[in-house]
Amino acid sequence: MNNIKVEAQELENLVVKKLTEVGLNKEHACIVSEVLVHADLRGVSSHGVLRTEHYVKRLTEGGLNPNPKFSIKETGPCSAVFNGDDGIGHAVMKEAMGHAIKMAEKNGIGMITVMNSSHCGALSYFVQQAAEKNMIGVAMTHTDKVVVPFGGASPFLGTNPIAYGFPAKQNKPVILDMATSNVALGKILHARESGSSIPAEWGVDENGKGTTDPNNVEALSHFAGPKGYGLALVVEIFSGLLAGAAFGPHITKMYGDYHKPRKLGHYLCVIKPSVFIEENQFLENMDSIINELHESEPAEGFEKVMVPGEPEQLKEELAKKEGVAVSKNVYEYLVS
Repeated sequence: MNNIKVEAQELENLVVKKLTEVGLNKEHACIVSEVLVHADLRGVSSHGVLRTEHYVKRLTEGGLNPNPKFSIKETGPCSAVFNGDDGIGHAVMKEAMGHAIKMAEKNGIGMITVMNSSHCGALSYFVQQAAEKNMIGVAMTHTDKVVVPFGGASPFLGTNPIAYGFPAKQNKPVILDMATSNVALGKILHARESGSSIPAEWGVDENGKGTTDPNNVEALSHFAGPKGYGLALVVEIFSGLLAGAAFGPHITKMYGDYHKPRKLGHYLCVIKPSVFIEENQFLENMDSIINELHESEPAEGFEKVMVPGEPEQLKEELAKKEGVAVSKNVYEYLVS
């Protein structure tokens, strides 16, 4: 794979430059750069700086509002609706999560549906926002049809990711961030960009058969058959229907119709543990379960049992020391 190592700060600066050149306000450009580099640091390159070119295209063609005016309507002590005004999703989600955190700090729980948003990048960034405040974070979002439902022959739902963040006292937070497809579409795009092959179960070709060539992928499959499909539908209901957004086949395509706002919805929930249990006890219990999992006997070929998000955290520590691995083609685009 033709990668080079780049310092995280340099990458952030390059992304900000690219986005502000096409009119995105600098505050939002900085947030986008943080979220993208966060993904690259954690080894999730599919949601990293390679996405910059796509956002530039959408901004240039009018599908994103470069200077949105966010608004929020509180519908109860623990609930609100956030309007992103067709702004870039990373900035929309960061501000919405910030408001959910404030609601949870005050009333124990904060739940927000987001409307009129766009692609927001790695959900791990936003649930980590809550975990850093010693609160539990939940985030869901949807996208246009790209996954074949269980028992179906053509795509209907999106990759529909879901993420959870759980704080601990001594250990780093447990962060589960996953697509409900076998892989996120971004991993297919990353394989295309890097010229690498993929496992046959990642995607299907125009005939509905598995393919190892990312260039032949026409649709993805849900993980675990009916289980992944069921969870994807739940995510669609929370982040699409509950938010008053379009669903599945009716969502504006991410790759196409670049002049049209995507009108995506998201769902966020923040829980203050102390509404159920004394906070310190919860944090110590989290440490206990993490430590005991670490002490579990590993299977052959594994050094130890890890918790969700831990492999990515280890990659992040290494990348901060050695630099972030970025495709040479992506880097050349950023510096151009």
